[in-house]
Amino acid sequence: MLQLDTTGWAVVLLCAVMVGIAKTGIPGLGILVVPLMAAVLPARSSVGVLLGILILADLFAAGYYRRSAQWRHLFGLLPAAFAGIVAGCFALTRVNDEQLKPIIGVIVLVMLAVNYQRSRAGGRETPIPKQWWFAVGLGFIAGVTTMMANAAGPAMVIYLLAMRLPKVEFVGTSAWFFFIVNWLKVPFSASLQLMTAESVKLNLMMLPFIAVGALAGIFALKRIPQKAFDVVVQLLAAGAAVKLLF
Repeated sequence: MLQLDTTGWAVVLLCAVMVGIAKTGIPGLGILVVPLMAAVLPARSSVGVLLGILILADLFAAGYYRRSAQWRHLFGLLPAAFAGIVAGCFALTRVNDEQLKPIIGVIVLVMLAVNYQRSRAGGRETPIPKQWWFAVGLGFIAGVTTMMANAAGPAMVIYLLAMRLPKVEFVGTSAWFFFIVNWLKVPFSASLQLMTAESVKLNLMMLPFIAVGALAGIFALKRIPQKAFDVVVQLLAAGAAVKLLF
């Protein structure tokens, strides 16, 4: 049974809205959800609950951007991502709740550092390799980090930036990548007891809040200054990740 106090419920509700926004409009918001969920739930439970929320939000994002995904880019990522999921599943069998919390914190901080370095180097103008090993490497990293902490967003951002996709195709391709990958994670998460009947019940209770967030993300995509927003989100995520380390 998942136990949540008033603060815990408020955080989970907020995270459900933020996931919806992140999936349809403001991807940078997603990284903040990971440490917030781990702060109010046991680390392993937080991974499973968040996965269910992500899957429900994926339905909105993949449906809305169903004509925008660039499948040729996805095909280069998915086999390596699946291998990463298997590796992440194996790693999760070796760690407990107390060990997983700092691991999640480190993953979030590393992904934030990678994203920060990319932005300092010039964002879309940064020369990034496009050889096969680049897709394989990032696909594997995305698989491991998404399985262990649902924190593969920055790795996917780096890959899609290298492909120089227009904004709508960028969001659509990302939406379909995570729609597929998150469903691939379900049997592994269930076998590890990360996803349970209780977590699925909680996920379904969050569906209206996810829907509100998804609509807000579509509305906000062209209206919020992205650069300033990303800075605030990354600072908050870094603070939350540091909290998981201590």
